[in-house]
This record gives sequence, structure tokens and C-alpha cells, in this order.
Amino acid sequence: MSVIRTDRWLLESYDSPTQLCKKLTSYFNEGTDLEIHQHLTSHGMYRRPFQNGEKAVNDLKGSWDIVRKEEKLLKKEWDGPNIPIFIFPADNSNQKLKRDFNGKSGLAFKDKLFLFISESNAEKEIKALFTHEYNHVCRLSKFDKNEEDYVLLDTIILEGLAENAVREFVGEDFLANWTTYYSVKELNKLWNNLVLPNKETLNFERAHQDILYGLRFAPKMAGYCAGYYIVKKYMEANDLTSKDLLNKDSRIIAQIKKFN
Repeated sequence: MSVIRTDRWLLESYDSPTQLCKKLTSYFNEGTDLEIHQHLTSHGMYRRPFQNGEKAVNDLKGSWDIVRKEEKLLKKEWDGPNIPIFIFPADNSNQKLKRDFNGKSGLAFKDKLFLFISESNAEKEIKALFTHEYNHVCRLSKFDKNEEDYVLLDTIILEGLAENAVREFVGEDFLANWTTYYSVKELNKLWNNLVLPNKETLNFERAHQDILYGLRFAPKMAGYCAGYYIVKKYMEANDLTSKDLLNKDSRIIAQIKKFN
């Protein structure tokens, strides 16, 4: 099982996203179609119809073939799991999505993957999105720690690994906008003054999301930016690839010798 024919789903049920999400209930241990749709829309899936199913599929024409080809390549490169991959239109009304992620996003689980794509996304952008998200799947599968036990350090390393995989396989021109938000001096300050003091914050605590995305008191996309910087430093200093880091402990990558 790999890329699911959600193009056919969109032709049938585009006008009713919750009806469309009924097809997803068997892939989740719990949750109604409405709850699944709410969860997916919170990560970038379209909320309501703004065209028709045929146009939605035409706008994303080629996306399924692009992802299928990249999945075959990266699955072999990373010895990755065979999982269902779902492609849906992104939420074009989401300004943060447009600003920080160029109108595309994804949601990765250990056993499935969702990609939310805009009609404006070029082939290399789709490759970059898939590379980032499938790297998450591989990290979640290979790193010996339950996702519910992740602390802030684990999450920012997860994001840093994924975007460095984009740098490695797609190229620096296709990195996310947020990788350029801060200078090296500012990144060191973010790391030392914000991330390290909160490195053990659990993923259900509000400060975890605040620092990761840059909400309330934190600079925008602070955790993402710090994670990319720290992982890149470690890869370059040790001449390693993204594959080498998939099962490596977050503390080692961050070069933290001691946890308090």
C-alpha cells in the first residue's frame, strides 16, 4: 500500500469533506469522520469546497505520480515503511500556511501520511513536502521512543532532520521559508535562551507548541528554525547524511552531554 487514489475520492466527495473523511475512519483507531476532518484541517487540509471535484483533481494533476515516484526512491534510500499516503487540496485561505510553508503542508504518523497541496505548488515543491513528511514517518518508525513521550527537544530534532533531508535530496532552493528567518547569531541565542531551558517540555504542554511554532512569547517558528540549525551543524561537523540520523538519540544530535 502506498499512494491512495484520493483523486477518485475527490471526484466523488469533494463537496462534502466530512463525507470524504468517512473513507479514512478505518485508518484511525478512533474518531468520527467529523473529528478526523477537524484534525486534518488543523494541519492544512481544505475546510470547505471552493470549486468542484473535477477542478480540484485537475489543479493537483500529476501530484499522485510525483509522490509515487519519490516514495519509491526514498523508501529504498531510508529503508522506510510501506504506508498509505493521502493527497488532498490545501486550505488556500490559511495565511500562515501561505507565508511559512508556501501553501502546502503535511501530517505524518508512524503508519500513514497526509499531504495537503495547492495548485500553485511546482513539482520540486511537492517533492520537498513529501521528503520532509516521509522523513518524519521514518524517524517515528526507527527512533526508539514513543511519540506520546516526545519532549520539545525530540520534536525540534524531528523537524530539523526532515528539513535537512529536503536540503540533501531536493536542494536549498526548496527549503521552507522559515529556514531563513534568523541569522546564526540569532539562532544561537534562540537555542541557548529558549530551547535548552525548555528542552524537556512535554508535547501536551502549551509551551511546547508555543516554542515550536513561535506563539505568544516565542519568536515565530522558533523551534523549527533552531531544529534545522542544530541538525545541520551536527551533520556537517560529522559528515553524516539524513539516513545516518534516523535512529540517533536527540540528545546526541543536539550534542547535549547531560540532561538536568
